[in-house]
Amino acid sequence: MEQSNQINSGNNRREIIIKKYLLSSWEFIKIIIIALIIVLPIRYFLFQPFIVKGDSMVPNFHSGDYLIVDEISYRMKNPQRGDVIVLKYPRDLSQRFIKRVIGLPGETVNVKDGKIIIYKDGKILNLDEKNYLPDLKNTEGNINTILADNEYFVLGDNRQYSYDSRSWGILPREDIIGRALLRIFPVTKITYISGFSY
Repeated sequence: MEQSNQINSGNNRREIIIKKYLLSSWEFIKIIIIALIIVLPIRYFLFQPFIVKGDSMVPNFHSGDYLIVDEISYRMKNPQRGDVIVLKYPRDLSQRFIKRVIGLPGETVNVKDGKIIIYKDGKILNLDEKNYLPDLKNTEGNINTILADNEYFVLGDNRQYSYDSRSWGILPREDIIGRALLRIFPVTKITYISGFSY
């Protein structure tokens, strides 16, 4: 009789341990599911990480800079001149580039004699980029392009070494992924990335 009671109490303890283990496992699984429900939409539809590769945006961005890209703003408003954007390279949509918006839809962009001149509705804008490129001597190229609706002209900040709209042409609106919002690495250069007024 005593031996039977000992066996039962041993089984009960095992059952209790198994139940506790299953309950704690289920709690852990629930936390993972909730985290995925929250994080995945943010990661794929709102904000996306991007690591700068190459020197096309020097001096403002360097290879290895870790950025957060805002994917939602451009669903409500259009890119503005001076915005730093991440885009799909139009000739190979699997590649991602980082560039600065220079020309907007409906404008004529003229790159000549080291200067950028923008025409729209009879108005002329001689682009002054000293705010973010204080050492820029000139912008090489001989380009005269008219941008249709939903077309943009983009350049890298490192004009001498950037592969951009001067080489491969206009950027369709649908190839813009989003606006560079934050630099979070290196930690000594954590910054909110703002546009510029001209």
